[in-house]
Amino acid sequence: MSSFEKREEGFEKKFALDEEQRFKAFARRNKLLGLWAAEKLGLSGDGAAAYAKDVVTADFEESGDGDVLRKVTRDLADKGVSEQDIRVKMDELMAEAAAQVKAGT
Repeated sequence: MSSFEKREEGFEKKFALDEEQRFKAFARRNKLLGLWAAEKLGLSGDGAAAYAKDVVTADFEESGDGDVLRKVTRDLADKGVSEQDIRVKMDELMAEAAAQVKAGT
């Protein structure tokens, strides 16, 4: 194997690892968002965990954050939480989730 092929293989492996970590970070962010929203909805324990799982599952409806944002915005509409509040929380939680995934926790 030439050094070029080894280098190309290394880039491919790094890309695959980066994509895997990105996927895990988004899933973790959505779970954390679901737990945050569950608290706003007055859910705890198994109810909060089930709601968080529903938020994670909602992300598979379409690409991007729109599906998750719509679900949580709709669910929190009666609680006085705006779409902008949710967007800010999503950004905060993305940073936290990425750090957790990177740290392997």
